[in-house]
Amino acid sequence: MKSSLRRIGNSRGVLIPAAFLSACDIEDAIELRMDQGRIIIEPVKAPREGWFDGYVPGQDEDAWADFVEPDSEPDEWDW
Repeated sequence: MKSSLRRIGNSRGVLIPAAFLSACDIEDAIELRMDQGRIIIEPVKAPREGWFDGYVPGQDEDAWADFVEPDSEPDEWDW
């Protein structure tokens, strides 16, 4: 698809079709960067987005068992 640049004050802008924005999950905020002479436009993602996808509470109750020796220095762990 071809488009043209439009003057917006001292800058230039491009109109991006709504279907493109929707397909890329772009709402309001974007990240712009250059890569080998190309302009890359990406949606801004929330920090740590997706970190807990698939997490089920109680599923990994022994997740730390391999990291802590059970009988080592028990007095330090009494609160």
